[in-house]
Amino acid sequence: MYIYPDHLKAKATLWLWELRDVGVVGAGFLISVFALARTGFLPPVVITAVYAFLTIRGGDICILDFIRYACGYFFTQQQYYEWRMEP
Repeated sequence: MYIYPDHLKAKATLWLWELRDVGVVGAGFLISVFALARTGFLPPVVITAVYAFLTIRGGDICILDFIRYACGYFFTQQQYYEWRMEP
């Protein structure tokens, strides 16, 4: 009997990244290396490395998800508070 995690609902992962992030980092790395070789422009390599670091999964969440949730909570999503005084 073969048991797959979360009954086939888990996201595909490779090492510490989701498969989508591995593709993005791979494509970004190729573009960065070509840009560095042709023009000597270093920022694409740095951006790719930072993205790769921020998308490392620790359990079910990555640093990039945490930053998105924090920005949503503090800046982009409206917070609704209702104050009542119960007798």
